Amino acid sequence: MARISRDQQLANLHAEALAEFDNIQSALRDERLQCLQDRRFYSLAGSQWEGPLWDIYENKPKFEVNKIHLSVMRIVNEYRNNRITVDFVSKDGETRDDLADTCDGLYRADEQDSVADEAYDNAFEEAVGGGFGAWRLRTIYEDEEDPEDDRQRIRIEPIFDADSSVFFDLEAKRQDKADAKRCFVITSMTREAYKDAWGDDPTSWPKIVHQYEFDWCTPDVVYVAEYYRVEEKNETVRIYRTIAGDEERYTQADFDNDETLEETLEAVGSVEVRRKKYKTRRVHKYIMSGGKILEDAGYIAGKCIPIIPVYGKRWFVDNVERCMGHVRLAKDAQRLKNMQLSKLGEISALSSVEKPILTPEQVAGHQVMWAEDNLKDYPYLLINPITDQNGNQAVSGPVAYTRSAAIPPAMAALLQVTEQDMQDILGSPQQADKMVSNISGKAVEMIQQRLDMQTFIYMSNFAKGMKRCGEIWLSMAKDIYTEERRKMKAITANNDVESVELMKPTIDQETGEVVLQNDLTDAKFDVNVEVGPSSSSKRAATVRALTGMLAISDDPETKQVLQAMAMMNMEGEGISDVRDFFRKKLVRLGVVEPTEAEAEELAAMLQGQQDPNAIFLQAAAEEAIAKAARARADTVKTVADAELSRARTVETLAKVDMDSQDHALNLAREIGGVVVDQAQPATGPAPM
Repeated sequence: MARISRDQQLANLHAEALAEFDNIQSALRDERLQCLQDRRFYSLAGSQWEGPLWDIYENKPKFEVNKIHLSVMRIVNEYRNNRITVDFVSKDGETRDDLADTCDGLYRADEQDSVADEAYDNAFEEAVGGGFGAWRLRTIYEDEEDPEDDRQRIRIEPIFDADSSVFFDLEAKRQDKADAKRCFVITSMTREAYKDAWGDDPTSWPKIVHQYEFDWCTPDVVYVAEYYRVEEKNETVRIYRTIAGDEERYTQADFDNDETLEETLEAVGSVEVRRKKYKTRRVHKYIMSGGKILEDAGYIAGKCIPIIPVYGKRWFVDNVERCMGHVRLAKDAQRLKNMQLSKLGEISALSSVEKPILTPEQVAGHQVMWAEDNLKDYPYLLINPITDQNGNQAVSGPVAYTRSAAIPPAMAALLQVTEQDMQDILGSPQQADKMVSNISGKAVEMIQQRLDMQTFIYMSNFAKGMKRCGEIWLSMAKDIYTEERRKMKAITANNDVESVELMKPTIDQETGEVVLQNDLTDAKFDVNVEVGPSSSSKRAATVRALTGMLAISDDPETKQVLQAMAMMNMEGEGISDVRDFFRKKLVRLGVVEPTEAEAEELAAMLQGQQDPNAIFLQAAAEEAIAKAARARADTVKTVADAELSRARTVETLAKVDMDSQDHALNLAREIGGVVVDQAQPATGPAPM
């Protein structure tokens, strides 16, 4: 069978990708188009009249009172005021606080350096407005101008118009698309920009490209796609038990690299006890157009497709993924309100003054005066006298008067119904505005909770995206944040900047073994995110609860703790400094666990309060601990030197000529009848 060339492999892959994308895009086209129309409806002026209504009101006033935009912005601002954060926690239950804090700090630093807030805000707003948003993670070189520096950092970047550009395979059912095997990210370019970037002419594309429903090349733009493809391979690991009872694991690659490995294991008495099947997973990235594969980008860092989707509301109907945001159900009510207000404006624009009806003879020669009356406000208007059939002048005056336009009674009632419908669909934030000062705290809490629950579904779905983002980041970090003693920026929970040294060799004080500190390859963490009612309402409820406890508490120390906790949960201008003060107070009382800096500060404070004898005893104890640590280190060094000496001895013996070894062994057999087992040269079988 002839081997397929690399170009032919890429051509086959491209044909497969074109067909797969066409199926995905065809199935989701209508849904994604509605998402785009929803975003246009609330964000672009004049878009609420697009469609048949424009033709009906072509020569009439078309007013827009965009209530939907204000409602969407209220939800977006609620999120921006209460952002969701990622927290890494141990997966196996072991305490790995130091490594978890390191991951938290590195993640926050990557967020800050890549301006991730823009990516989050854009995805959340597109999800609330249209129903679907997304952002991405990618790796860049830390210093792209230095050819010798191959260190990488992770960046979080926005994807704009995600409803028109991000498509996962149809078999992916999970909301975070963790089960996706394929993903396309589409971008558009002008024909000139495409030719300059890739040196390809769309006119040379094969005709079969134009047979697909999706048009990869239009007269104006050329579409280019990032194609992510998950490649999984089934592997088998063979577990052997040695004579000593230990278990050793060997992959198929180990046996392929060493054909004698199985015989060697049998010779030393190792027995195969079981086999375990597992999957290896890598993500391959390609850049493609409608004509060909433009670039094979190779395997990316991590084991996950680095695209994070966010949904407003999502469900499956007829095995098709459906989604929508906050806009779709309110569009009809908004259109009806615009139509009513436009009609009302049209009626109001008509003059409320009764207009005289005159004959042409009466205004002949005075038409300009009558036409300009509304602009120049003449003190009087002239008309020509009218004569009867006998030539006598008749009484001059209007023939009749027009009636003022009347507002239909049904329109006022319909306006009220429409306004109520919009409040029912969009929520009623006016409840919070109407709260009076003497309302009870419980009532305030209930109203605030009701408002929070209106936005909870969007916050919850966004939290799923944030959780997936943390998982993808950790998978990528395990691949690229592995340089020994690499120093990186980290951000603490208090937004302080600190330096973290990765893969730092240290001596375990308990075992005396050399371990690697901040080893992300050993980071077995789950990702937690916090979502719920807004933190503002929760802090207000906490303050009220603490205040209530103060009234029933008699213990002075307890009152002091409650007061400090209440002040820490207060909000307002300049309250941050007050919060820091009371936090330090709670740390001194032992209520709050201190940070490293706070612990050092507390230790220094306690040392300053000790008497000289206590200080001397403490110093002596620390000196004894230091001497013990040095003795342990010396012991470790001695053991290491002994092991080194032994290794050198073995190396020396291995260099002895084979003939000399044979002679020595034969002599030993003749003299003492020594049976040699497992000490024969590697070049020959054991003697029988």
